[in-house]
Amino acid sequence: MNKLFIILIMLLATQQHGFSQNTAEKKADSTSTSTQPKGMQAYNKVITDKAKSKTGLFTVSQVDTKYYFQVPDSLFNRYMLVVTRYLSTPEGMGVFGGEKANEQTIYFEKGSNNTVFLRSLQYRQDVRNPDSMLAKALAGSNENPIVAAFPIKTTNPDNGYVVIDVTDAFKKDNAMFSLESKEKTEKKLTALADDKSFIESIDTYPINIEVKSTRTYTSSTASSGTVTLRLNTSIVLLPKTPMRKRFADERVGYFANKYVLFDDDKQRAEKKFIIQRYRLEPKDKDIKKYLRGELVEPKKQIVYYIDPATPKKWRPYLIAGINDWQKAFEAAGFKNAIVGKEWPEDDKTMSLEDARYSVVRYLASETPNAYGPRISDPRSGEIMESHVGWYHNVMKLVQKWYMIQAGPLDPRARKMQLDDELMGQLIRFVSSHEIGHTIGLRHNMGASSATPVEKLRDKNWVEANGHTVSIMDYARFNYVAQPEDNIDPVGIYPRIGMYDKWAVKWGYSYLPNAKDEFEEEKILSKMTTDSLTANPKLWFGGEGKDEDPRSQSEDLGDDAVLASDYGIKNLKRVVPNLVQWTYEPNDAYNNLEEMHKAVVGQYSRYLYHVLKYIGNNYITKRTVDEKGIVNQPVPKAKVKAAIDYVGRQLFVAPLWMYPQNIDQLISLKTEEQISDQQNQVLNILLSSGILYNISLKSMQFEGAYTVPEFLNDVQKTVWVNFTGDAKQDYYRRALQRSYVDKLYLLLLPKEAEGNRALNTAQRSDVRLYGKQHLVKLRTDVTKLMNTSTGLNKEHFESILIEIDKIISKLNKTDI
Repeated sequence: MNKLFIILIMLLATQQHGFSQNTAEKKADSTSTSTQPKGMQAYNKVITDKAKSKTGLFTVSQVDTKYYFQVPDSLFNRYMLVVTRYLSTPEGMGVFGGEKANEQTIYFEKGSNNTVFLRSLQYRQDVRNPDSMLAKALAGSNENPIVAAFPIKTTNPDNGYVVIDVTDAFKKDNAMFSLESKEKTEKKLTALADDKSFIESIDTYPINIEVKSTRTYTSSTASSGTVTLRLNTSIVLLPKTPMRKRFADERVGYFANKYVLFDDDKQRAEKKFIIQRYRLEPKDKDIKKYLRGELVEPKKQIVYYIDPATPKKWRPYLIAGINDWQKAFEAAGFKNAIVGKEWPEDDKTMSLEDARYSVVRYLASETPNAYGPRISDPRSGEIMESHVGWYHNVMKLVQKWYMIQAGPLDPRARKMQLDDELMGQLIRFVSSHEIGHTIGLRHNMGASSATPVEKLRDKNWVEANGHTVSIMDYARFNYVAQPEDNIDPVGIYPRIGMYDKWAVKWGYSYLPNAKDEFEEEKILSKMTTDSLTANPKLWFGGEGKDEDPRSQSEDLGDDAVLASDYGIKNLKRVVPNLVQWTYEPNDAYNNLEEMHKAVVGQYSRYLYHVLKYIGNNYITKRTVDEKGIVNQPVPKAKVKAAIDYVGRQLFVAPLWMYPQNIDQLISLKTEEQISDQQNQVLNILLSSGILYNISLKSMQFEGAYTVPEFLNDVQKTVWVNFTGDAKQDYYRRALQRSYVDKLYLLLLPKEAEGNRALNTAQRSDVRLYGKQHLVKLRTDVTKLMNTSTGLNKEHFESILIEIDKIISKLNKTDI
């Protein structure tokens, strides 16, 4: 009886204990007496019966406030991508939940003395032949830094996994799992407050680990003295075998990772760039079909989920913007390659911060913007995921653009609150543009120059082809079209075009017959040369930051002067209607002020599109195997047309932009704005830099614009007879006085700039040309004075006095 009672008590105790344990803990009990390496604790002394364990990439165990990783041998020296994103931020910090804060590549390594090292992968150099002596030499000169060391606390006797305490790595400041030092400096964050920082949770999944943490920093700019952030860190296992690299070509616009390649057969190291792209391959059973030219579905579809915080009515348009890229991927041989989906809100195993999922994040922010980043394997460029960010107020931005640029063409644009269908279509184009970035495409600001301006007014042509060959340009809406052209919205909105399809074909075509990336590079280079020769409209114009006037943001067409003239015609239709179009009950004319400012901004864009013709070159990237030149001066006729445009649209004061009925409702500051704009442009036209560029080109290229020709043409736009219109004459006199001031700055820079040393342009012949021009101007002004009366005569008399002062100083100066 006593024996039976004892057995029952033991069984009951075992059952009760088992109810509070998970499977991993039962295994720990059964092996708790196993032998550990010398100096280590028993497994069940570290991973106690209080542990909460989860299995995944690593087994993660929480014991009280400590977190342990159990690392299998198979995952040592495996590369992992670490991406830290903001979960939530203080108001006014300028960053928002979902945005990236840090990105690193790491790996764990078994060290000596029962230690696990965490190293940061520095992939900046590589060797073509990994078995060569050169590879060994490179390995000896590229030691990846150890960024953390973890004593091995114990080993799991069931599987040999080593156990390390990672609590401090995620709780304290760490360059791998926290904010980069640059980010902290920009945000003015200083010391981490340990007592106000903690780990919220660590979850583990088959190929990734997600760590949520709260961090509090001291900050001199915060009223409370501290700033608290919530972060999510994703640790994602990278492929054991990297995807094949694809080398960048400057003639096709892809984001790229840079490294230096050493080759036994080359006499110098090469800078190479690996494009960023998703791994898109046919299923094994479909490879033959693919090679025959049949469309096939990829092994792994590119999926973008829509943040469930997104207002429901906009979700279908964001999804449509994603799915629009399916046609582009068909050019690369894949159908249904990319898709947008609603986030499965009932699936609790998925997290928006999980780096396995690409998400279009909705950011409740006043910032009028959207962005499309991506994270990629540094070894191959393989895009692992992307979090597109679209801010609520991007809708405000597109509404302004649409009213100002398309208001004369589309009656739906003529109000502050657009209909949902129209706003949805505008969101769709923003979505498509940003998704283009996430699949690897850079801006192509030269795309719009491939379309002849007059085609933008051809209803049938523009509705069939779109107003630009790439949605990756900043070619917002078709502001060239005129109301009488009767163009439907399909000819006004941007869309995915021929360049986008060609660029996706170039970046994503599957080329299994090339033995390696170097052979593939040759195939793709020939493909690029042949394609550009056959269709120059596929030209990649870059980010619009060089001197080429074909590559500019916010412009349209192949002729900036003609396009801008059409744009001005439409602005002259917008301005008289602004009061009516901006009406909303109880608005204190804030709408009117905002939209009038947008009109002035649009006018300025047109002006500066035209000015970029002056003193610059066309630059067409080519290989040595291509026909044609790289640098070519902008034709003289286009430069002369640009000067004429400035004379017509700016130096004749644009008073139409500042009507009295608007000035009575908001303060327009007409005189200040017009005079400032005229002065800024004169600064450009009569600057030593512009004149120097023109001088160089006149020496380099036969028949190019000369400095005297240029100065004479600029003079003709400024020094004209007065019209008798009091307002216009007022601005004209001020413009002419400013003209003489600019010549003074050009000719006597030391005196004007405080005896500063002359730069290259000022030491060149441009001051000699300027002196000749000033002497000629004196003669021409004298003629104008002799035919003038009253205030205008006095004006010219004072101008002559100023010119004579400059000439007198020049005669005493060694120019």
